[in-house]
Amino acid sequence: MAEIKKIICSVDLSDPLPSVAKYATLLAKSAGASVIVSYVVPSLSLFPGFQVVPGRVENFISKIQEGAKETMDAYIAEHFQGVDVRDEIAVGDVAEEILALADREKADVIVMGTRGRKGLNAVLFGSVAAKVVKKAECPVMTIHPSEQA
Repeated sequence: MAEIKKIICSVDLSDPLPSVAKYATLLAKSAGASVIVSYVVPSLSLFPGFQVVPGRVENFISKIQEGAKETMDAYIAEHFQGVDVRDEIAVGDVAEEILALADREKADVIVMGTRGRKGLNAVLFGSVAAKVVKKAECPVMTIHPSEQA
């Protein structure tokens, strides 16, 4: 039988879903697992039409990371009590960074929310969750935004 010892809990700090944390915490407590709460700052290179003055990109990304760290600390304190937890903040393609973290940490499961995009929105922006589910080497638990844990 598979053991769950390490969980990646991927969050979007612009719209954090408390239910994602609740499921990750429940799973961690049930299995005696640790949790890595992951947030990925989308790389500006993913938005080719977005122009930033050279030399300011690093400063801009640094400020976003600082804000993300503060928000992440508060999110973890509020939602992950009684669990062995740490954070991981990366910059890049969101799906690729989640997958790389899961591989690097040898995660047993990934817990993440879905946006519930439909129609043209889904076609234009794709789905991070769908990419992770398709490419992950471990199981992925997805939580719909309307789900209440």
